[in-house]
Order: sequence, then structure tokens, then C-alpha cells
Amino acid sequence: MQHIRTTNAANRLDRLPITTFHKRTVLAVAFAYFFEFADINTFAITAPVVREQWGADVNHVAYVTSLSFVGMFIGAVVAGGLADRLGRKRTLTMTTLWFTVWSFACVFAWDLWSLGVFRVLTSAGLSAMTVVAVVYISELFPSAKRGKFQAYAIVIGICGTPVTNLIASAVVPMSDWSWRLVYLWGSLGALFLFFVRRLEESPQWLESRGRHEEAEAVLTRIEARATAEHGPLPEPRQPKPKAPAVKPGLGMLKDKKFLYPTILLSVLWITQTIGFFGYSSWAPTLLAAEGVSVEDSIFYVALTTVGAPLGSFLAAMVTDRFERKWCLVVFGLVIAASGLLYGLTFTPVLIVVFGFLVNLFERGYTALAYAYAPELYGTEGRSLGTSVAYGLGRLSNAVGPLMIAGVYNGVGYQAVFMVIAGTWTLGALVLAVFGPATRRRRMAAEAAAAAGTGAKSVTATP
Repeated sequence: MQHIRTTNAANRLDRLPITTFHKRTVLAVAFAYFFEFADINTFAITAPVVREQWGADVNHVAYVTSLSFVGMFIGAVVAGGLADRLGRKRTLTMTTLWFTVWSFACVFAWDLWSLGVFRVLTSAGLSAMTVVAVVYISELFPSAKRGKFQAYAIVIGICGTPVTNLIASAVVPMSDWSWRLVYLWGSLGALFLFFVRRLEESPQWLESRGRHEEAEAVLTRIEARATAEHGPLPEPRQPKPKAPAVKPGLGMLKDKKFLYPTILLSVLWITQTIGFFGYSSWAPTLLAAEGVSVEDSIFYVALTTVGAPLGSFLAAMVTDRFERKWCLVVFGLVIAASGLLYGLTFTPVLIVVFGFLVNLFERGYTALAYAYAPELYGTEGRSLGTSVAYGLGRLSNAVGPLMIAGVYNGVGYQAVFMVIAGTWTLGALVLAVFGPATRRRRMAAEAAAAAGTGAKSVTATP
């Protein structure tokens, strides 16, 4: 049997139409996202009851919250390295099971510190799963359409937050122990195992590891499904010669092609994290502190969150039609302006309108960034680079709340929103000046596929 030196995986995947295989993959990732979004806020939901039962104070809750973001950083970086070494599908499964197991452990916590440890471990898994899922979709979908389907997965997944809030509002008041059911709900992400059997490993990752026969087998199965559903496939583009690959691992930091996008994306995720969590975590508290009743402040913020799934849907509409870099810049500046105006008004209607815009464009920004970040790397470093940058963003929120609190106590309410607006503006400017454009490559792949539409079916590249 002739040894296959290259499978041309990227070009063969690029010219595929969207099939049942792709839709099933998005559904599986969206299911994992759903329980990630469901689980990420469970501690915030149950903290008031837990504080009362265990006699904890606000500082204890703050420590658990900050350490959770440290856990997110560690989880993201570890998962990035594992996904480059063990594979995308296997690591996605491992990380999803990790966060669901530790969420289940929270059901049996006996004091705030045991709950805190379990939440840090859960948070590590949540962040780890996210970065692997982002890379997984990026490597399996045609480059001209991957952004839209990244966003679709988030549109479905983000519904986990309001669903969990509704469930929590019903079960937490039932009894002294019923808050534990919120964590039991979060652990249902383990049902992801039912999807695993029908998922495929990334052929691009298999190819990058020299496992060409396995990559060929996966590609052949995917192409056979596409042919059965859509007819003959166009010829793929021929692969371009590649420079010698850098060995996966932290040693890649010495490679400028890896280091440059990692620094750029770290700025993107740090400004996004401080900018959004600074707003979402503090908006109801600061409104209440400025004289708006607690009930009204929570109600106003709840209304603004309606914009979140709509923002992901908006990203799906624009992400593949325009240059992602400039979409991110525009979305970032709109968030900065909306957040600033939010902080300058106490009129209820305007609070809701500007808060709605912040939520809408921020979730759109996140969906765009999920599609943009993996495109800046080669296959060998895609998972690690994406995870390091994303992890640093989450780590920044270990100090972000302290910074916001210092600004509020030292300067005042409106200054907080000026700082948040400045953070978003900084991220947009850095991206505008230094961010690489990626649309030309996607358009070239789409044009090549369109040009070969009438070609004979191709299921292998010798």
C-alpha cells in the first residue's frame, strides 16, 4: 500500500458544501456551549443563599470568584497543549466531562471553601472546553463559512444562561438544600457523550501529526457523505509548499509567527474580558449604589440581556461577508460608546436601550473573535495559541473587579464606565493597527470551490 505523504486536508474541507455532518457537529458543540453558559453563572446565582447558610461574607465570595478566573486561565492553557498533542475530539470530550464532573461535585459541598475548590476546578474545565471547541469548528468547516457556524453554535449555547436563571429562580426557594439542584443541572453537560460517537477527529490535526492514513480515512467518510447529499464534488486546490513545522509546545513562543498573533489576541481577550465583565458584573450593583432600587436595577439588567443571543445572530450574518478584523473594530467601538452612554444616564428607558446595545454587540464581538482567533495560526500551534490568549483574558478578570471597585470608590460612578469604554477602545485600536486581515484567504478558497463546481467527484488525493 502506497504511503500517503499529504492528504491536502484544508483544501479538501474548504470545497465541501455544508452537510448533515457539519450540522451534527455544530449541534454537538452548541450542546456543550449550552451547559458551559449554564454552568458559568451558577456560583453567582447560589452565592446569596450559600453566604446565609454558611455565614460567609462578601470577601469570601470575591475570593472564590477571582480564583475561578485563575482556574479558567490554567484550564485554557493546559487544554490547548493537550488538544495539540492528543487531538481535538478527544480533548473536547475530556474537558466537557471534566467541568460536568466537578459541577456534580458541587452538589455535595459541605462549606464555602469546598464549594470554592470545586468551582475553581469546574471553571478550569469550562474555559478548556471553550477554546478546544473554537478550534474544532475552525478546522472542520470550510473557511468561507466557518464564522457563521461558530456564531450559530453560540446562538444556541448562550440560551443556557436564561434557561438556568429560570430554573434557579424556581428551585432555589424550594428548601434550604435545593440550591444544590442548580449544580446538578450544570452537570447534565455529561450527556455530550451521546454525541461523541458520531463526531470525527480533525483531519488537519491528524495530518499535522503525520497520521496521514487516519486523516485520509476521515476525509473519505466526510466526502462520501457530501457526495451522497450534494452530488459530485469540485476538485480541491493543490496544497502550497509549507515551511518546516515548529514542534508543538511552549517552545513555539520563540517563533515570531506564533508569538505575534498570541500577543495580539491576548490584548483582544484582555480588553474584552475587563470591558464586558466590568460592565456585566457591576452594572446592577452600581445602579443600586446610585439610588436605583435593587429590584429595578436587576430588572433593567435582565431586559438588556435579551440582546445577547441577537448579537450572536448578528455576528452570523456579517462574519463571513466582511473582513472579520474590521467587524471586530466596529463592534468594539459601538460597545465603548454604548457603555459610556449607559453610565451617563439614569433614565430607565435609556439604561435599557444602551445596556441592550452593550449586550448585543458584545456577544457579537465574542462570536467574531471565536472565528477570527484560530485563523491567525497554523495547525500545529492553533490550539495552544488560541488557548494561551484566551486564558490570559480570563486571568485578567482576577484583578479586573478590584480595578473597577478602586475606580468607583476613588473617582465615582461615571468614571467606571469611562474606564470600561477606554478599555474597549484600546482593544479596537490595537486590532485596527496590528490585526492581520483574513478575508482574502477565505474568498480565495470560496472562489476555487466555485470554479471547480462542475468537476468530477473527488474522495481522495494521492
